[in-house]
Amino acid sequence: MQPKGTVGRSEYILETKNLVKRFGGLVAVNNVNIKIKRQTVTMLMGPNGAGKTTFVNTCTGVLKPDGGRVIFDGKDITGWPPHKIYASGFVRTFQIPEPFKSLTVLENILVAMKNPGESPLRAPWKRSWVKHEEENLKRAFSILMRVGLDKYWDWEAYKLGGGQLKMLEVARALAVGAKLIALDEPIGGVDPVYANDILSYVRRLKDDLKLTFLLIEHRIDIALPFADYVYVMDRGKVIAEGTPDEVANNPKVIEIYIG
Repeated sequence: MQPKGTVGRSEYILETKNLVKRFGGLVAVNNVNIKIKRQTVTMLMGPNGAGKTTFVNTCTGVLKPDGGRVIFDGKDITGWPPHKIYASGFVRTFQIPEPFKSLTVLENILVAMKNPGESPLRAPWKRSWVKHEEENLKRAFSILMRVGLDKYWDWEAYKLGGGQLKMLEVARALAVGAKLIALDEPIGGVDPVYANDILSYVRRLKDDLKLTFLLIEHRIDIALPFADYVYVMDRGKVIAEGTPDEVANNPKVIEIYIG
């Protein structure tokens, strides 16, 4: 017998079933059904105002849904608070990164990790947690290498460029052991060369660490080739889905971007 709230593990790490979010008379997310396969990069695209960020906010507990269900990693997480969803391994980044700007890049990673020495009861007994702290330090440097920030480990976060700050958000998600990372416009405002670097890092992380990514973007000219599967939203609804090639040639998609 499965525990209450458990749906059962499937090939999909995230499923939404008729998800709805309203703001007064505006239906920002309108019966959206999306399935994200494990260890893939799934892209959610659409013009500004399509409902992409509202969808992610509703999935991650920032907003409460007005209808439907959210299933993550075999559990019904509908209506869970953000911190509980975060702790379960579903982590999102934001369009505007918000690191601890006065801390160094390395310190930003370390604060995201658990350390028994932070407990008032264990803090005086250094020998019980110092090894754990050393392991965290090694792991933090390994993560920084994976996202291309190892050369900046001792920089205060406020000194980083916009694209680097977005990779720091990804690094912090890795530090907490994320299973699914939702990247909200990771290449927004980033020059095309570094945008390709960011998305290349995402692909490598997916392959090397067996992670799953939900990529929310509207810069389809750059991001589309990096996706395994694509959903397209417009005015709160999913209007198309398929492989990148199928979506790029879909008349409905062409119409909302060109029409």
